[in-house]
Amino acid sequence: MMKNEHLPVAIIGGGPVGLATAAQLTYRNIPFVLFEAGSSVGQNLLSWGHVRVFSPWRYNMDKAAAVLLQEAGWVAPDKEGLPTGQELVDLYLNPLAALPQMATGIRLNSRVLSIGRKGLDKMKTKNREELPFSIKVAEAGTVRYVEARAVIDSSGTWNQPNPLGSGGVYAEGEEALSQHIFYGIPDVKGHSLDRYRNKHVVVVGSGHSAINTLLDLADLQQQYPHTRLTWVLRKENLSAVYGGQADDALEARGALGIHIEKLVRSGKLNIYTPYHILRLERGEDGKINVHGELKGEPSIIGGVDEMISNTGSRPDLEILREIRVDLDASLESVFDLAELIDPNVHSCGTVRPHGERALRHPEQDFYVVGSKSYGRAPTFLMATGYEQVRSVVAYLDGDQEAAERLELDLPETGVCSVGGGASGAGSACCGPAVAAVPAEEPVAACCH
Repeated sequence: MMKNEHLPVAIIGGGPVGLATAAQLTYRNIPFVLFEAGSSVGQNLLSWGHVRVFSPWRYNMDKAAAVLLQEAGWVAPDKEGLPTGQELVDLYLNPLAALPQMATGIRLNSRVLSIGRKGLDKMKTKNREELPFSIKVAEAGTVRYVEARAVIDSSGTWNQPNPLGSGGVYAEGEEALSQHIFYGIPDVKGHSLDRYRNKHVVVVGSGHSAINTLLDLADLQQQYPHTRLTWVLRKENLSAVYGGQADDALEARGALGIHIEKLVRSGKLNIYTPYHILRLERGEDGKINVHGELKGEPSIIGGVDEMISNTGSRPDLEILREIRVDLDASLESVFDLAELIDPNVHSCGTVRPHGERALRHPEQDFYVVGSKSYGRAPTFLMATGYEQVRSVVAYLDGDQEAAERLELDLPETGVCSVGGGASGAGSACCGPAVAAVPAEEPVAACCH
């Protein structure tokens, strides 16, 4: 039985997993309030709206959300089509958020500043579980406090990119030269064309985001042959980046590995690996010189115009400072998930299904879900997030049987090892790459 039942469940973040949480709550007639910092639901997806994901539409919708939409007469997209980030928002998230039973609980342009128990800091224990949560929110130029019976944090990690520098810290000069660094997947063939054509562009990273970026830049290079491409990776073995290729359960995901290997073999791409960036400086010619170590020896990559960082992301933990959370010391993930997702141990993107029990924190009725639950681990799948919130919401509704039932089945990447370390090739998702197949009815699987 939930305490403070007259209060809503608060959801932080209006992305796919946050809206799936709202849909699951709506399906069970539990009131909610959802806080989205952006001016639209799916704001993070819009930042890579030009990117086409590699799982078809039939894998990209939460089950409860699809039921609510279909009851309202929504016509689903072609289930075998591959949507872009923009299409995911336009054709799925926006219609879902516009449903009357959903819209009344969604608050845009609402940034959560902190979460705590009403009147208590995290040190106080007496009557703690009896008190509602108090959420401090900046909205329309004012700050106010909202009370909730439970909190589900699905705010993601996409807006907290890792720095370029080695060791997880900013390289010397990185912040000063930030106007020449793009963190994410730029639309190099669209509105960012002038920024990159006929320039020397350095892409840093080894996941699907980096591959997407490099393949787009290679297309640009064909049209503008003075475009120079350099790829900087920290991995020891470049072949580990190629993934399952033809053996991948999702053809479009496997194709990324095939295409990037072809680009590497073409000789049109300068590659530095393993390379660790230490310092960026502007040369006398106005261009950037990248100082680092290549295979342990000093190395300089000179004459750089632009850099694109695809080095992953990390959770924003500041808003949780007054909440009792249990996080893994290395991954900053929910503690009980660490052994399932640690890239030092697993190269495989297929993670065992898990639900409410694995997501519990010492703070009762508080949960971190979605990519934020994975902390810094790069293998989050959207379908995993949907299964998380289905289980959590069932538990909050007192449906123990449904909460403990696991309904998710994921496809193999084609390459998977245990004990192989982070250099394994099976990392299923980094950036907006997608994948996943639930057991009973397909639901989504997009990263971040």
